[in-house]
Amino acid sequence: MQIMSALFIEHFDMRQAAGGAARIDLGGVHFSTAAPGPFPVTITPHMLVLVRCPPSHAGLAALEVRFLRGDEQVARNVQPLSVESGKFGYNLVQAELTFDEPCTIEAHCRIDQGDVLVVPLTMNPPADDPEPAASAADGGWTGTPAAQSS
Repeated sequence: MQIMSALFIEHFDMRQAAGGAARIDLGGVHFSTAAPGPFPVTITPHMLVLVRCPPSHAGLAALEVRFLRGDEQVARNVQPLSVESGKFGYNLVQAELTFDEPCTIEAHCRIDQGDVLVVPLTMNPPADDPEPAASAADGGWTGTPAAQSS
């Protein structure tokens, strides 16, 4: 098995497209965020890990995500993966991350003892102004992704 992508997200929706093809609608993909208040802050971001299982693979493996601040491991998540041979799958990963100041924590993702995919998450200082709400006119979603019409 191999990791195709890993992203920090706010929400996602699964839907079926024509011919039985699956679609994943992602919302709020981000690699940085403003602190929700004064430091220290603790957050539990959602990470979506997309994987591919080649036809020659049995479909069972372990997904490990180590969250590192520099050389220090601040959290770790290990979970089983089960993906049908020749198909794609996903796992959701969460970890409680504490930031004492603005900095970056990197999620080091790997399957079994394979190659590592690194995904950064940077915590910025608290925002002076609240984040503006997205509107359909500027590409934002007003409901769940699957409920949107084109």
